[in-house]
Amino acid sequence: MSKSTMQVIKRYEQYVMNTYVRQPLVLTKGKGSRVWDIEGHEYLDLFPGWGVSGLGHNHPWVTKAIRGQSTRLLHVSNNFYHPLQAKAAQQLVERSFDGKVFFTNSGAEAVDTAVKLVRRWGQGRFEIITFEQSFHGRTMAALSATGQSKYQQGFEPLLPGFVRAPYNDLAAVERALTPKTCAILVEPIQGEGGVRVASKEFLQGLRRLCDERGLLLIADEIQTGMGRTGTWFAHQALGVSPDVLLLAKTLGGGFPIGAVIAKRQVADVLTPGTHATTYGGSPLGCACILAVIEAIERQELLGRVNTLSRQVFERLTALKARAPVITDIRGLGFMIGIELSIDGRPIVDACRAKRLLINCTQERVLRLLPAMTITRAQLDQALDILEPAIEQAAQGRPQVSAS
Repeated sequence: MSKSTMQVIKRYEQYVMNTYVRQPLVLTKGKGSRVWDIEGHEYLDLFPGWGVSGLGHNHPWVTKAIRGQSTRLLHVSNNFYHPLQAKAAQQLVERSFDGKVFFTNSGAEAVDTAVKLVRRWGQGRFEIITFEQSFHGRTMAALSATGQSKYQQGFEPLLPGFVRAPYNDLAAVERALTPKTCAILVEPIQGEGGVRVASKEFLQGLRRLCDERGLLLIADEIQTGMGRTGTWFAHQALGVSPDVLLLAKTLGGGFPIGAVIAKRQVADVLTPGTHATTYGGSPLGCACILAVIEAIERQELLGRVNTLSRQVFERLTALKARAPVITDIRGLGFMIGIELSIDGRPIVDACRAKRLLINCTQERVLRLLPAMTITRAQLDQALDILEPAIEQAAQGRPQVSAS
């Protein structure tokens, strides 16, 4: 580890709150699916910004939008209008469902907004059904909705009104319903929960229950949205339309912005003075949204994700046949999970040593979120590093039972 790397790490230790498990890597530059550290070493990034950089690092259309808008108007109060917010909202609605948009600064804030929205809509009904192994963010409402107690320890009492049910278990959801239930909050694919995909039957069943019982269906697509799964939103591929849709991460192409899209009759319950955010929907953020949408369409990235992801899944399936430590391969599009019977974290370290950046969640699920702009050659290069890392990690290591 170089002196310059150690200097930055020591400065973090002295001045930055220790709330993250950080890898010993100081990154200073990025382009597409590549990043460079402070020492000038190049890495292939298959987990860019936890999915934030869905178009890759520093996509030229996004950076151009930032440069152009930054010379005109960075921020304007939401007590005034600006054309980019109206245009960004229209384009999101046209690609999702007929509704209205509230812009936020982050995914967790989008979750908080949805909680307020559906409770106000519920007129006294306030319970929201969420799911085991879900993850919705770190603010108190989002944390309370999250279905993993390890993230909640030490922050009790949590916000009341969240009822947890097993994922992909429609009968359990039906049993959890009470006269106080107003909504169901679901990730079409649980990212932090291990890249677990909801079945079409499960999501369609949730939609049916909501229609029958007069409930709202909220789709948390903060990680899956904006093309990652090969459609604009994962719920489209799974054949279900929600009442409320939550977005962030790729939405701004690297710039922090989130959004809540709600059907019109739901959105209208939030009237002036009932909800607000100072920075949400800024001219700069909305310029980034418009650049992301334009890039996805003009560069035909949805088709690219579908084509390249099939090739990745084929190669991983072949690897599974010769590497019995792989217990499952799952996901959709460029949201890929490789479940192992061994601890996956040493594999992340081994890949980093070979200049490949990936993620491990739930200790045994390797998570890949490639940028939609990644090339076939870069994917092949990544798998050429990942495959032997998995095979070598398995040698001589005791196996544990699969989940």
